[in-house]
Amino acid sequence: MDANSSETPEAQPETPFHELDHYLAIPRVSGLALSPDGKRLVTTVATLNGKGTEYGTALWELDPEGVKHARRITRSAKGEAGAAFAANGDLYFTSARPDPDSPDAEPVNALWLLPADGGESRVVHSRSGGISAVLTAKDADATFVKASVLAGSSDEKDDEERRKSRKDNKVSAILHSGYPVRFWDADLGPSQPRIFAVEAGEEENAGKPATIDAAPALKLRNLTPEVGGRLRETEAVVSPDGKTIYTSLQKPLAKADSRYVLAAVDVASGNLKVILDREGMSYFPGPVSPDGRTLAVVSESDSTPLQAPEVKLHLLDVGDGPQAGLEPLAPEWDRWASPAAWLPDGKSLLVTADEDGATPVFRIDVAGGTVTRVTHDAAAYTDVVVSPDGTTAYALRSSYEFPAEAVRIDLASGEAVRLPAPAERPAFKGSLERVETTAADGSRVPAYLALPEDASAEKPAPLLLWIHGGPLGSWNAWTWRWNPWLLVSKGYAVLLPDPALSTGYGQDFIQRGWGEWGKAPFTDLMSITDAVVSRPDIDETRTAAMGGSFGGYMANWVAGHTDRFKAIVTHASLWALDQFGPTTDASQYWLKEMTPEMALENSPHLHLGNISTPMLVIHGDKDYRVPIGEGLRLWYELLSGSKLPADDNGETPHRFLYFPDENHWVLQPQHAKVWYGVVEHFLAKQVLGEDIALPEDLGL
Repeated sequence: MDANSSETPEAQPETPFHELDHYLAIPRVSGLALSPDGKRLVTTVATLNGKGTEYGTALWELDPEGVKHARRITRSAKGEAGAAFAANGDLYFTSARPDPDSPDAEPVNALWLLPADGGESRVVHSRSGGISAVLTAKDADATFVKASVLAGSSDEKDDEERRKSRKDNKVSAILHSGYPVRFWDADLGPSQPRIFAVEAGEEENAGKPATIDAAPALKLRNLTPEVGGRLRETEAVVSPDGKTIYTSLQKPLAKADSRYVLAAVDVASGNLKVILDREGMSYFPGPVSPDGRTLAVVSESDSTPLQAPEVKLHLLDVGDGPQAGLEPLAPEWDRWASPAAWLPDGKSLLVTADEDGATPVFRIDVAGGTVTRVTHDAAAYTDVVVSPDGTTAYALRSSYEFPAEAVRIDLASGEAVRLPAPAERPAFKGSLERVETTAADGSRVPAYLALPEDASAEKPAPLLLWIHGGPLGSWNAWTWRWNPWLLVSKGYAVLLPDPALSTGYGQDFIQRGWGEWGKAPFTDLMSITDAVVSRPDIDETRTAAMGGSFGGYMANWVAGHTDRFKAIVTHASLWALDQFGPTTDASQYWLKEMTPEMALENSPHLHLGNISTPMLVIHGDKDYRVPIGEGLRLWYELLSGSKLPADDNGETPHRFLYFPDENHWVLQPQHAKVWYGVVEHFLAKQVLGEDIALPEDLGL
C-alpha cells in the first residue's frame, strides 16, 4: 500500500473462527502415503481458491524425521489426489489437469506419475471414463487402478465411443435391473466400477524414430469384467507380491436385499473367486500380512429389529498350502475396529477403533489376540502407515482442538509427535472439557463441552446441544461441517454428547437404543443437557438444539417432545419414517432395523401438533441418503400443523434453508458460508433476542 494512502488495512479477526472467510481458508489435510523405503511421506492438502467458491488439492511431501519443512510437490488448477507409492519409489496420483503433451485434449481424471528421482510428473495413462483410484503392490512392480466402464462396452475403444454418443446426444437415462440405484449423492449407472491392471502396451509410434524423452506406452487390462454393478464403494487391497487383489462384491438377494461377499482376483489369469460368503454376514478386506499368507477381514452382521449389527475382526489364511478357515481376532474385545497396517514381522496388526470420545491406535497380537492401546491422547487417528523397521507409525490425527495433522508415532511408547506441516494449527479462544452424567438405567452419558473463554457464573453462556449423525458414530474427531468453535466465537457453549447408539462404548451401549430411537437416545440427550445447564457458567434459560441426518431426526423428535429449547436447527433430517424407509438410497439396510410398527412408534411426524419451538429446516435437493421429500414434508407440516401461529402476513418463526445443488452435506464453500450465516442469524434471533444480518448472497 502506498505510504500516502488513506486506506487502512483490513483488521484481522481474533481467530479464524471469528470470521467465516478466514475459517473456510484453513488448509485441509487428508490421506497419507509412505514410500517403501520409509523416507518419503505424502499427504493431500485442500486450499480455497481465490474466488472462495471451491477447494483445490495438491500433494505435499512431509519429512518423516520431522526436521525439514513440508513442501508442495504438485501444482495445477485441477488439483491432485490419491497418492500411492510404487515399489520402486515412483509416486502415482490422479489429476484432471491438462496433459502437456496433448494440450487440446479434453481433461479427464488421468493417471500421473512423479518419478522417484525427482523428475517432472507426467501422464502415464488417460481414458475417457477417467480413473478414480490407484493401488500398488508393496514388494512388486504392479500397479492397478479403479475406473468405470459402460456396462455394454466390449473394450476401451468401444467404451469411449459409447460415452461420446451419450454426451453428444444428451442422454442421461439409466435402465436398472436391480437395487440400489443411488448412493449418497451419486446415481449408480450406467457406468460400473472395475479394477484394471496397468501394464506395458504397444508403442503407438512403432517403426518411427524414438524421441529422447519418449515414455513407454501403457494399457489397462480389465481384471473384473464380469462383476456387473456389484463392485461398489468398497476398498480393494493388493497382496505384497502383486499377484492377488482382495475386494468385496455386493451379492443381490431376493426382495431388493443384498450383502457383501469377499472375493480374490488372480492378477495373472483374471480369475475371480468368492472366498467368503455366509448368509446374514458381510465381509470387507483389510491389509494383507507381509508374507502374503494372511488377510485381515472385517465382518458385519445383518441387523434385525431386535439386534444391532456386530462388527468383528478376523484373520483368513490365503496362502498357497492347506488353508485354515476364518479365525476370529480378539473376539472378546468389545469395540468395532478398523484394521490399518501389519507390523513388518507379521506378528501384530495395528487397528483403530472408537474409544470413549477418541479413536486411538491399538496393537493386536496375532498369536494370542491381546489388545494394547498404543496412542494415549484423546485424539482420533486415521490413515495409519508403518515404517519398514516396524518401530514407527505415521498417521493423521485430529480432535476437537485441531484439524487433521500428520504425526509420527513411537510404537514402543505411544508418543505422537506432530510433523512440520503446510500450515499451523488454527488458534481458537475457549476451552474444551469432557463431561458426563448417569442415565436412569445407570449408563454413562459422556460428552464434550466447548466453552467461550469468558463463560462464568457472572456471565453464563447460552447453550447449543449438537446431536451427532450416524447414529452409529461418535463425537471424537475434528469436523469441518459441524465445527463448534464457530459458535463458541459468538459466545455460545456447545455440548457434543454421545447418547445410546454411539460407538466407542461397547455393543451394549449401541443395543440400548437399537430400534428405539425415541427412547434411550432421547432421554440420554436430555439427561446430559440437564447436567450441563445446572452449571453456573451455563444459562439454562437460553438453549437450542441442533443436529444433522440422524441428529436431525433427533432434533425433530426433541421438538415434538419438549419445549425446553428456544430454537431447533434440523439439517438433512428424517421426519416421516414410513416415507423415509422406502425412499432412502439404502432401503435394504434401513428396513431391517425397524418393523413398520416400530418405525411409526419412533416417527417424529406423528408429534407435529406438539411442536411449539421455532425450527430452521435445512436440506439439499441432491441428498439421496435422506431424500428431499423429508425436508419438503417437514416444512409444509410445520407451517400447517405446528403450534406456532402465523402473523398477519401468514408467516411463522420457522425457516427453510434450501440448497438446490447440495447433497447430504453442504460441500461448496460459498454455501457453507451461507449455512453458518443463516444458522447464526436464526439462533441470535430466537435464543439471544438479537437481530443480526443474513448473508448478503441470499439476496434478501
